Amino acid sequence: MILELEGLTHRYGDELAVDDVSFGLEEGELVALLGPSGCGKTTIVQAIAGHVRPTAGRVRLRDRDVTDEPPEARRVGLVFQESTLYPHMTVNENVAYGLASRDIDARRREELVAEYLELVDLRDQRDAYPAELSGGQQRRVELARALAPQPDVLLLDEPLSALDRALCERLRDEIACIQDETGVTTLFVTHDQEEAMALADRLVVMDDGRISGDGPPRTLYESPPTPFVASFLGRSNALPATVVAREPLTVALGDREIQLCNSDRSPPPGTPVTCHIRPEDLSVRPPGAAGTDGTTPSLTGDVADVTDVGRRYDVTVRLETGDELVVEAVDDPPQTGERLAVDLPRDRIAVFDADGRKRERSVSVPETEG
Repeated sequence: MILELEGLTHRYGDELAVDDVSFGLEEGELVALLGPSGCGKTTIVQAIAGHVRPTAGRVRLRDRDVTDEPPEARRVGLVFQESTLYPHMTVNENVAYGLASRDIDARRREELVAEYLELVDLRDQRDAYPAELSGGQQRRVELARALAPQPDVLLLDEPLSALDRALCERLRDEIACIQDETGVTTLFVTHDQEEAMALADRLVVMDDGRISGDGPPRTLYESPPTPFVASFLGRSNALPATVVAREPLTVALGDREIQLCNSDRSPPPGTPVTCHIRPEDLSVRPPGAAGTDGTTPSLTGDVADVTDVGRRYDVTVRLETGDELVVEAVDDPPQTGERLAVDLPRDRIAVFDADGRKRERSVSVPETEG
């Protein structure tokens, strides 16, 4: 394993910023450290780079404990959120500066600078100054500077957050190509879920200084381990429910009882739980019309709002219980006030205890419609 964090904890005075965080990166892996502002992402990056001495825990690079070593003793490349290019230096000089602390002769240094400027497609701008470059070009210079020393780990701390959406998507694709070409082990820090899912092999989702989820993007999206991951990694409807039976696990949603699945950790009847389901997994139909397969459970309600968001319509249905569900509709949206049945596919419902622990995902089992 190239990078390992073991029980990393850090406080700023009385404020706990990172709480017992442990994860690692395999060689060549691109991992996104994802979470909202203030969740501890940047503190973790600074601890890996050596700019923060953690209150507790260890940082290991290639099985070597570097927790107490200064930044210059670690083979770590870092691109910050804000530009750190030296305005009085040319592109060539900025990239060469990243090699200053390495014991590299002048000829080899020139070769490395040329190689990495070629990698980021900026060889023709080697004599330009940062002020003469676009925002995207400046980001690519910083990437070349971080990569030229051939680090064990490349840390990217929200490098795309200051760019417009089109440029962000283009540079994101370039980062993926560069990482694929170099094979450098990369930790990409972001608060943008779409960015993380499009770029990373694996996500480490942070919430309030702790890891809330760790796994492949699609796995975490389709089978979130916590309510926070369910709601942060894309949109999710949350409905309160109550367990009415354990085998098979059956919950009451309003006046409907829905069989979900057997679970080794099934709570006893009467236990409150929360059911999460994503808007794109729901569908609506007139209450009297037949469902997709005759066994899919449904809840009835009135359309409270229809919002046109360009590629889809967000249809908000207020259920008879007073709870609301957002359903995605591609075309022919219903009208406000219209009465509808909302079909809930069982294999897309995630069930959590009241304390946030997950119940196993449901599997389809027959149910007699009432």
